[in-house]
Amino acid sequence: MTAARQRVLVVTLDTIADRMAGPAIRAWEIARALAGPCDVRLVTFGACSRPGVGFGTAQVRVEDFRAEVEGCDVVVLQGFVVRTFPWLADCPQAIVVDLYDPFQLETLEVDRYRPTAVRWEALVRARLELEAQVGRGDLFLCASGRQRDLWIGQLAAAGRINPATYDDDPSLGRLLQVVPFGLAEEPPVRTAPAIKGVVDGIGPDDKVILWGGGVYNWFDPITLVRAVARLHERDPRVRLFFLGMKHPNPDVEEMRVATRTRELADELGLTGSVVFFNESWVAYERRGDYLLDADVGVSCHFPHVETEFSFRTRILDYLWAGLPVVCTRGDAFARLVDDHGAGVTVPPEDVDALADALELALAPGPHAGFRAASAVLADSFRWSSVLAPLVAFCTDPYRAADSAYLASAAGAAGRAGPSGPPVAWHVRLRADLAAAWRHLRSGGPRQVLAKVRWRLARLRAH
Repeated sequence: MTAARQRVLVVTLDTIADRMAGPAIRAWEIARALAGPCDVRLVTFGACSRPGVGFGTAQVRVEDFRAEVEGCDVVVLQGFVVRTFPWLADCPQAIVVDLYDPFQLETLEVDRYRPTAVRWEALVRARLELEAQVGRGDLFLCASGRQRDLWIGQLAAAGRINPATYDDDPSLGRLLQVVPFGLAEEPPVRTAPAIKGVVDGIGPDDKVILWGGGVYNWFDPITLVRAVARLHERDPRVRLFFLGMKHPNPDVEEMRVATRTRELADELGLTGSVVFFNESWVAYERRGDYLLDADVGVSCHFPHVETEFSFRTRILDYLWAGLPVVCTRGDAFARLVDDHGAGVTVPPEDVDALADALELALAPGPHAGFRAASAVLADSFRWSSVLAPLVAFCTDPYRAADSAYLASAAGAAGRAGPSGPPVAWHVRLRADLAAAWRHLRSGGPRQVLAKVRWRLARLRAH
Protein backbone atom coordinates (compact mmCIF):
# COMPACT_ATOMS: atom_id res chain seq x y z
CA MET A 1 0.00 0.00 0.00
CA THR A 2 1.41 3.39 -1.05
CA ALA A 3 1.77 5.91 1.77
CA ALA A 4 -0.20 9.13 1.37
CA ARG A 5 1.76 12.15 0.22
CA GLN A 6 2.30 14.55 3.06
CA ARG A 7 1.15 18.16 2.70
CA VAL A 8 3.96 20.51 3.72
CA LEU A 9 3.67 24.24 4.40
CA VAL A 10 6.98 26.16 4.25
CA VAL A 11 6.78 29.55 5.97
CA THR A 12 9.10 32.55 5.73
CA LEU A 13 8.82 36.26 6.49
CA ASP A 14 11.13 37.23 3.63
CA THR A 15 10.42 38.48 0.12
CA ILE A 16 9.86 35.73 -2.48
CA ALA A 17 10.86 37.27 -5.80
CA ASP A 18 13.56 37.20 -8.47
CA ARG A 19 15.84 38.93 -5.97
CA MET A 20 15.96 37.00 -2.70
CA ALA A 21 18.08 37.14 0.43
CA GLY A 22 19.31 34.16 2.46
CA PRO A 23 16.13 33.26 4.42
CA ALA A 24 13.98 33.32 1.28
CA ILE A 25 16.54 31.34 -0.71
CA ARG A 26 16.66 28.68 1.99
CA ALA A 27 12.86 28.46 2.17
CA TRP A 28 12.69 28.30 -1.63
CA GLU A 29 15.21 25.46 -1.86
CA ILE A 30 13.50 23.56 0.98
CA ALA A 31 10.21 23.82 -0.89
CA ARG A 32 11.83 22.69 -4.13
CA ALA A 33 13.49 19.66 -2.49
CA LEU A 34 10.25 18.60 -0.78
CA ALA A 35 8.12 19.11 -3.88
CA GLY A 36 9.08 15.71 -5.29
CA PRO A 37 7.84 13.42 -2.50
CA CYS A 38 5.36 15.86 -0.92
CA ASP A 39 2.68 18.38 -1.83
CA VAL A 40 4.29 21.69 -0.95
CA ARG A 41 3.13 25.25 -0.53
CA LEU A 42 5.58 28.09 0.22
CA VAL A 43 4.04 31.14 1.87
CA THR A 44 5.44 34.44 3.08
CA PHE A 45 4.07 37.33 5.08
CA GLY A 46 6.20 39.60 2.88
CA ALA A 47 5.94 40.26 -0.84
CA CYS A 48 5.56 37.28 -3.20
CA SER A 49 5.94 37.57 -6.96
CA ARG A 50 7.84 34.39 -7.86
CA PRO A 51 5.93 31.28 -8.93
CA GLY A 52 7.13 27.96 -7.58
CA VAL A 53 8.67 25.12 -9.54
CA GLY A 54 6.60 22.08 -8.63
CA PHE A 55 5.11 23.83 -5.61
CA GLY A 56 2.77 26.73 -4.94
CA THR A 57 3.81 30.14 -3.62
CA ALA A 58 1.68 32.87 -2.08
CA GLN A 59 1.67 35.89 0.18
CA VAL A 60 -0.42 34.97 3.21
CA ARG A 61 -2.41 37.37 5.35
CA VAL A 62 -2.24 37.13 9.13
CA GLU A 63 -5.94 36.31 9.37
CA ASP A 64 -5.60 33.49 6.79
CA PHE A 65 -2.55 31.80 8.28
CA ARG A 66 -4.46 29.40 10.51
CA ALA A 67 -6.35 28.00 7.54
CA GLU A 68 -3.01 27.44 5.77
CA VAL A 69 -1.69 25.47 8.74
CA GLU A 70 -4.90 23.45 9.13
CA GLY A 71 -4.65 22.40 5.49
CA CYS A 72 -1.27 20.70 5.89
CA ASP A 73 0.42 17.86 7.77
CA VAL A 74 3.84 19.44 8.37
CA VAL A 75 4.89 23.05 8.90
CA VAL A 76 8.49 24.14 8.24
CA LEU A 77 9.02 27.64 9.56
CA GLN A 78 11.73 30.20 10.20
CA GLY A 79 11.79 33.61 11.87
CA PHE A 80 9.31 35.37 14.16
CA VAL A 81 6.23 33.21 13.70
CA VAL A 82 5.50 30.94 16.66
CA ARG A 83 4.96 33.61 19.30
CA THR A 84 2.84 35.66 16.92
CA PHE A 85 0.41 32.73 16.59
CA PRO A 86 0.15 31.12 20.04
CA TRP A 87 -2.45 28.64 18.78
CA LEU A 88 0.45 26.81 17.07
CA ALA A 89 1.23 25.36 20.52
CA ASP A 90 -1.94 23.26 20.35
CA CYS A 91 -2.17 22.42 16.65
CA PRO A 92 -1.76 18.74 15.70
CA GLN A 93 0.60 19.35 12.78
CA ALA A 94 4.25 18.33 13.05
CA ILE A 95 6.35 21.51 13.20
CA VAL A 96 9.93 21.86 11.98
CA VAL A 97 11.71 24.93 13.37
CA ASP A 98 14.61 26.12 11.23
CA LEU A 99 17.22 27.62 13.57
CA TYR A 100 19.97 28.07 10.97
CA ASP A 101 20.13 31.78 11.86
CA PRO A 102 20.74 32.42 15.61
CA PHE A 103 18.76 35.64 15.58
CA GLN A 104 19.05 36.25 19.32
CA LEU A 105 22.79 36.81 18.75
CA GLU A 106 22.37 38.55 15.41
CA THR A 107 20.11 41.22 16.91
CA LEU A 108 22.98 42.39 19.13
CA GLU A 109 24.75 43.58 15.97
CA VAL A 110 21.71 44.49 13.87
CA ASP A 111 20.57 47.01 16.49
CA ARG A 112 23.98 47.92 17.86
CA TYR A 113 23.81 51.60 16.99
CA ARG A 114 20.20 52.17 18.03
CA PRO A 115 19.05 53.61 21.36
CA THR A 116 19.68 51.32 24.33
CA ALA A 117 15.97 50.91 25.06
CA VAL A 118 15.30 49.82 21.49
CA ARG A 119 18.14 47.29 21.69
CA TRP A 120 16.71 45.79 24.86
CA GLU A 121 13.26 45.57 23.33
CA ALA A 122 14.64 43.80 20.26
CA LEU A 123 16.54 41.31 22.40
CA VAL A 124 13.51 40.59 24.58
CA ARG A 125 11.40 40.02 21.45
CA ALA A 126 14.01 37.63 20.05
CA ARG A 127 14.30 35.68 23.30
CA LEU A 128 10.54 35.35 23.69
CA GLU A 129 10.20 34.14 20.12
CA LEU A 130 12.99 31.64 20.65
CA GLU A 131 11.38 30.35 23.84
CA ALA A 132 8.12 29.82 21.96
CA GLN A 133 9.89 28.01 19.12
CA VAL A 134 11.93 25.75 21.39
CA GLY A 135 8.82 24.97 23.41
CA ARG A 136 6.86 23.73 20.38
CA GLY A 137 9.06 22.26 17.67
CA ASP A 138 9.01 18.57 16.82
CA LEU A 139 12.25 18.78 14.84
CA PHE A 140 14.85 21.53 14.90
CA LEU A 141 17.33 22.34 12.14
CA CYS A 142 20.70 24.05 12.51
CA ALA A 143 23.48 24.84 10.06
CA SER A 144 26.67 23.40 11.58
CA GLY A 145 28.14 21.25 14.31
CA ARG A 146 29.02 24.35 16.28
CA GLN A 147 25.45 25.57 16.06
CA ARG A 148 24.29 22.16 17.23
CA ASP A 149 26.20 22.72 20.46
CA LEU A 150 24.48 26.09 20.87
CA TRP A 151 21.01 24.68 20.34
CA ILE A 152 21.56 21.64 22.55
CA GLY A 153 22.23 24.12 25.34
CA GLN A 154 19.07 26.04 24.47
CA LEU A 155 16.96 22.87 24.32
CA ALA A 156 18.38 21.63 27.61
CA ALA A 157 17.65 24.94 29.33
CA ALA A 158 14.07 24.79 28.03
CA GLY A 159 13.56 21.27 29.34
CA ARG A 160 13.31 19.70 25.89
CA ILE A 161 16.14 17.28 26.62
CA ASN A 162 14.25 15.05 29.01
CA PRO A 163 13.56 11.35 29.64
CA ALA A 164 11.10 11.19 26.73
CA THR A 165 13.34 12.76 24.06
CA TYR A 166 16.48 11.10 25.44
CA ASP A 167 14.95 7.62 25.47
CA ASP A 168 13.56 8.23 21.97
CA ASP A 169 17.10 8.87 20.70
CA PRO A 170 20.06 9.39 23.06
CA SER A 171 21.95 11.14 20.22
CA LEU A 172 19.05 13.64 19.93
CA GLY A 173 19.05 13.14 16.17
CA ARG A 174 15.27 12.82 16.13
CA LEU A 175 14.99 16.22 17.81
CA LEU A 176 17.87 18.23 16.29
CA GLN A 177 19.49 17.80 12.86
CA VAL A 178 22.37 19.60 11.16
CA VAL A 179 21.00 20.87 7.83
CA PRO A 180 23.39 23.46 6.36
CA PHE A 181 22.65 25.93 3.63
CA GLY A 182 23.18 24.21 0.30
CA LEU A 183 24.25 24.55 -3.32
CA ALA A 184 22.73 23.72 -6.67
CA GLU A 185 23.57 20.30 -8.09
CA GLU A 186 25.42 21.72 -11.09
CA PRO A 187 28.09 24.46 -11.19
CA PRO A 188 26.99 27.87 -12.50
CA VAL A 189 26.81 28.40 -16.24
CA ARG A 190 27.51 31.82 -17.73
CA THR A 191 24.55 33.38 -19.49
CA ALA A 192 26.11 36.82 -20.04
CA PRO A 193 29.02 38.95 -18.80
CA ALA A 194 28.17 40.70 -15.54
CA ILE A 195 31.22 42.55 -14.18
CA LYS A 196 34.31 42.46 -16.40
CA GLY A 197 33.90 44.67 -19.41
CA VAL A 198 30.37 45.53 -18.26
CA VAL A 199 30.80 47.68 -15.16
CA ASP A 200 32.32 51.02 -16.08
CA GLY A 201 35.86 51.04 -14.71
CA ILE A 202 36.38 47.26 -14.69
CA GLY A 203 38.13 45.91 -17.76
CA PRO A 204 38.03 42.36 -19.16
CA ASP A 205 41.54 41.61 -17.84
CA ASP A 206 41.16 43.14 -14.38
CA LYS A 207 41.35 40.98 -11.25
CA VAL A 208 38.02 41.10 -9.45
CA ILE A 209 37.68 40.47 -5.71
CA LEU A 210 34.01 39.80 -5.00
CA TRP A 211 32.09 40.64 -1.83
CA GLY A 212 29.18 38.33 -2.59
CA GLY A 213 26.31 39.57 -0.44
CA GLY A 214 24.95 42.28 1.82
CA VAL A 215 27.01 44.58 4.06
CA TYR A 216 25.89 44.14 7.67
CA ASN A 217 27.25 45.36 10.99
CA TRP A 218 28.87 42.04 11.91
CA PHE A 219 31.01 42.14 8.76
CA ASP A 220 34.26 44.06 8.34
CA PRO A 221 34.41 45.60 4.87
CA ILE A 222 36.45 48.49 6.34
CA THR A 223 39.59 46.38 6.70
CA LEU A 224 38.92 44.95 3.24
CA VAL A 225 38.76 48.36 1.55
CA ARG A 226 42.04 49.37 3.21
CA ALA A 227 43.67 46.08 2.18
CA VAL A 228 42.52 46.45 -1.43
CA ALA A 229 43.84 50.04 -1.49
CA ARG A 230 47.23 48.68 -0.41
CA LEU A 231 47.11 45.80 -2.88
CA HIS A 232 46.13 48.11 -5.72
CA GLU A 233 49.42 49.95 -5.25
CA ARG A 234 51.23 46.68 -6.06
CA ASP A 235 48.85 45.58 -8.82
CA PRO A 236 46.81 48.33 -10.56
CA ARG A 237 44.47 45.76 -12.13
CA VAL A 238 42.89 44.79 -8.78
CA ARG A 239 39.22 45.70 -8.35
CA LEU A 240 36.79 45.16 -5.44
CA PHE A 241 33.11 44.65 -6.27
CA PHE A 242 30.33 44.67 -3.66
CA LEU A 243 27.55 42.55 -5.10
CA GLY A 244 24.50 43.85 -3.23
CA MET A 245 24.11 47.02 -1.18
CA LYS A 246 20.31 47.27 -1.11
CA HIS A 247 18.57 44.33 0.60
CA PRO A 248 15.50 43.01 -1.29
CA ASN A 249 13.43 43.10 1.92
CA PRO A 250 12.39 46.73 2.58
CA ASP A 251 12.38 46.03 6.33
CA VAL A 252 16.18 45.73 6.26
CA GLU A 253 17.72 49.19 6.33
CA GLU A 254 21.24 49.96 5.20
CA MET A 255 23.43 49.38 8.23
CA ARG A 256 26.02 51.71 9.67
CA VAL A 257 28.99 49.68 8.50
CA ALA A 258 27.74 49.93 4.90
CA THR A 259 27.62 53.72 5.19
CA ARG A 260 31.12 53.78 6.69
CA THR A 261 32.39 51.59 3.85
CA ARG A 262 31.09 53.99 1.23
CA GLU A 263 32.58 56.93 3.10
CA LEU A 264 35.99 55.26 3.37
CA ALA A 265 36.06 54.37 -0.32
CA ASP A 266 35.23 58.01 -1.11
CA GLU A 267 37.90 59.33 1.28
CA LEU A 268 40.56 57.13 -0.30
CA GLY A 269 39.49 58.13 -3.81
CA LEU A 270 38.66 54.52 -4.73
CA THR A 271 34.94 54.66 -5.51
CA GLY A 272 34.25 53.97 -9.17
CA SER A 273 37.88 53.23 -10.01
CA VAL A 274 39.00 50.49 -7.60
CA VAL A 275 36.00 49.87 -5.34
CA PHE A 276 32.56 49.40 -6.90
CA PHE A 277 29.13 49.16 -5.28
CA ASN A 278 26.26 47.37 -6.97
CA GLU A 279 23.34 49.34 -5.56
CA SER A 280 20.63 46.81 -6.36
CA TRP A 281 20.31 43.15 -5.38
CA VAL A 282 21.26 40.59 -8.02
CA ALA A 283 18.51 38.28 -9.25
CA TYR A 284 18.86 34.78 -7.81
CA GLU A 285 19.12 33.13 -11.22
CA ARG A 286 21.80 35.60 -12.39
CA ARG A 287 24.19 35.43 -9.45
CA GLY A 288 26.23 32.78 -11.28
CA ASP A 289 27.23 35.31 -13.95
CA TYR A 290 28.70 37.59 -11.28
CA LEU A 291 30.51 34.75 -9.54
CA LEU A 292 32.03 33.57 -12.81
CA ASP A 293 33.31 37.08 -13.52
CA ALA A 294 35.20 37.14 -10.21
CA ASP A 295 38.68 35.85 -9.42
CA VAL A 296 38.46 35.61 -5.62
CA GLY A 297 35.58 35.57 -3.14
CA VAL A 298 36.09 37.40 0.15
CA SER A 299 34.33 37.46 3.53
CA CYS A 300 35.58 39.55 6.46
CA HIS A 301 34.06 39.85 9.91
CA PHE A 302 34.76 41.26 13.33
CA PRO A 303 35.62 39.00 16.28
CA HIS A 304 32.45 38.57 18.33
CA VAL A 305 30.00 35.92 19.44
CA GLU A 306 27.84 36.13 16.30
CA THR A 307 30.88 34.98 14.32
CA GLU A 308 31.30 31.80 16.38
CA PHE A 309 27.87 30.48 15.44
CA SER A 310 27.40 32.01 12.01
CA PHE A 311 27.14 30.15 8.71
CA ARG A 312 28.37 32.42 5.91
CA THR A 313 26.15 31.52 2.98
CA ARG A 314 28.06 33.82 0.61
CA ILE A 315 31.07 31.51 0.98
CA LEU A 316 28.92 28.66 -0.31
CA ASP A 317 28.37 30.62 -3.50
CA TYR A 318 32.14 31.04 -3.84
CA LEU A 319 32.55 27.27 -3.55
CA TRP A 320 29.74 26.73 -6.06
CA ALA A 321 31.68 28.78 -8.61
CA GLY A 322 35.02 27.21 -7.67
CA LEU A 323 36.45 30.52 -6.43
CA PRO A 324 39.42 30.77 -4.07
CA VAL A 325 38.14 32.00 -0.71
CA VAL A 326 39.83 34.60 1.46
CA CYS A 327 38.10 34.99 4.81
CA THR A 328 38.56 35.95 8.44
CA ARG A 329 39.29 33.21 10.95
CA GLY A 330 36.92 32.34 13.77
CA ASP A 331 33.83 30.77 12.19
CA ALA A 332 32.94 27.30 10.94
CA PHE A 333 33.72 28.08 7.31
CA ALA A 334 37.23 29.38 8.02
CA ARG A 335 38.11 25.97 9.42
CA LEU A 336 36.74 24.28 6.30
CA VAL A 337 38.70 26.61 4.02
CA ASP A 338 41.91 25.78 5.91
CA ASP A 339 41.27 22.04 6.17
CA HIS A 340 40.46 21.66 2.46
CA GLY A 341 42.97 24.16 1.05
CA ALA A 342 40.21 26.17 -0.63
CA GLY A 343 41.80 29.54 0.09
CA VAL A 344 43.49 31.62 2.77
CA THR A 345 42.25 32.64 6.22
CA VAL A 346 43.50 35.71 8.09
CA PRO A 347 43.27 37.21 11.58
CA PRO A 348 40.47 39.74 12.10
CA GLU A 349 41.11 43.43 11.36
CA ASP A 350 44.63 42.81 9.96
CA VAL A 351 45.04 44.96 6.86
CA ASP A 352 48.51 43.67 5.93
CA ALA A 353 47.59 40.00 6.35
CA LEU A 354 44.45 40.46 4.27
CA ALA A 355 46.30 42.26 1.47
CA ASP A 356 48.92 39.50 1.38
CA ALA A 357 46.24 36.77 1.39
CA LEU A 358 44.41 38.38 -1.53
CA GLU A 359 47.66 38.74 -3.45
CA LEU A 360 48.44 35.05 -2.89
CA ALA A 361 44.96 33.95 -3.93
CA LEU A 362 45.28 35.95 -7.15
CA ALA A 363 48.73 34.55 -8.03
CA PRO A 364 48.46 32.05 -10.95
CA GLY A 365 49.90 28.95 -9.25
CA PRO A 366 48.13 29.13 -5.87
CA HIS A 367 44.98 30.43 -7.58
CA ALA A 368 44.60 27.21 -9.60
CA GLY A 369 45.10 25.01 -6.54
CA PHE A 370 42.60 26.96 -4.47
CA ARG A 371 40.03 26.78 -7.27
CA ALA A 372 40.31 23.01 -7.56
CA ALA A 373 39.97 22.52 -3.80
CA SER A 374 37.02 24.90 -3.66
CA ALA A 375 35.14 22.95 -6.32
CA VAL A 376 35.75 19.66 -4.46
CA LEU A 377 34.51 21.12 -1.16
CA ALA A 378 31.34 22.30 -2.89
CA ASP A 379 30.26 18.70 -3.49
CA SER A 380 29.56 18.19 0.22
CA PHE A 381 27.02 21.01 0.26
CA ARG A 382 24.60 20.07 -2.53
CA TRP A 383 20.97 20.79 -1.60
CA SER A 384 20.00 17.21 -2.38
CA SER A 385 22.49 16.02 0.22
CA VAL A 386 22.10 18.56 3.02
CA LEU A 387 18.29 18.49 2.94
CA ALA A 388 18.06 14.68 3.12
CA PRO A 389 17.23 14.64 6.89
CA LEU A 390 14.40 17.14 6.37
CA VAL A 391 13.01 15.23 3.37
CA ALA A 392 13.04 12.03 5.45
CA PHE A 393 11.12 13.73 8.26
CA CYS A 394 8.52 15.34 6.02
CA THR A 395 7.78 12.13 4.14
CA ASP A 396 7.30 10.27 7.43
CA PRO A 397 6.58 12.95 10.05
CA TYR A 398 6.23 12.42 13.77
CA ARG A 399 5.52 14.48 16.84
CA ALA A 400 8.34 14.95 19.33
CA ALA A 401 8.55 12.26 22.00
CA ASP A 402 7.63 14.82 24.67
CA SER A 403 4.76 16.30 22.68
CA ALA A 404 2.31 15.63 25.52
CA TYR A 405 4.09 18.40 27.43
CA LEU A 406 4.57 20.89 24.59
CA ALA A 407 1.33 22.81 25.01
CA SER A 408 1.96 23.60 28.67
CA ALA A 409 5.59 24.49 27.98
CA ALA A 410 4.56 26.85 25.17
CA GLY A 411 1.96 28.43 27.41
CA ALA A 412 4.54 29.06 30.10
CA ALA A 413 6.89 30.63 27.57
CA GLY A 414 4.08 32.90 26.42
CA ARG A 415 3.27 34.07 29.95
CA ALA A 416 6.78 34.70 31.18
CA GLY A 417 9.96 36.11 29.74
CA PRO A 418 12.86 38.46 30.31
CA SER A 419 12.35 42.16 30.52
CA GLY A 420 14.48 45.19 29.81
CA PRO A 421 14.31 48.96 30.05
CA PRO A 422 11.00 50.34 28.74
CA VAL A 423 11.05 51.96 25.33
CA ALA A 424 9.94 55.59 25.27
CA TRP A 425 6.83 56.29 23.23
CA HIS A 426 8.61 58.80 20.98
CA VAL A 427 11.31 56.22 20.13
CA ARG A 428 8.63 53.70 19.15
CA LEU A 429 6.78 56.35 17.14
CA ARG A 430 9.88 57.34 15.14
CA ALA A 431 10.59 53.69 14.37
CA ASP A 432 6.99 53.02 13.31
CA LEU A 433 6.85 56.09 11.06
CA ALA A 434 10.13 55.18 9.39
CA ALA A 435 8.92 51.62 8.79
CA ALA A 436 5.60 52.83 7.38
CA TRP A 437 7.41 55.14 4.95
CA ARG A 438 9.67 52.30 3.76
CA HIS A 439 6.70 50.03 3.14
CA LEU A 440 4.79 52.79 1.35
CA ARG A 441 7.71 53.42 -1.00
CA SER A 442 8.36 49.75 -1.70
CA GLY A 443 4.87 48.26 -1.83
CA GLY A 444 2.28 51.01 -1.64
CA PRO A 445 -0.71 51.25 0.73
CA ARG A 446 -1.44 47.52 0.48
CA GLN A 447 1.93 46.60 1.96
CA VAL A 448 1.52 49.17 4.74
CA LEU A 449 -1.86 47.64 5.60
CA ALA A 450 -0.37 44.12 5.61
CA LYS A 451 2.33 45.22 8.05
CA VAL A 452 -0.23 46.90 10.31
CA ARG A 453 -2.16 43.62 10.46
CA TRP A 454 1.05 41.78 11.26
CA ARG A 455 1.87 44.20 14.10
CA LEU A 456 -1.64 43.87 15.55
CA ALA A 457 -1.34 40.09 15.55
CA ARG A 458 1.94 40.32 17.43
CA LEU A 459 0.45 42.70 19.97
CA ARG A 460 -2.40 40.28 20.58
CA ALA A 461 0.14 37.51 21.12
CA HIS A 462 1.97 39.59 23.72
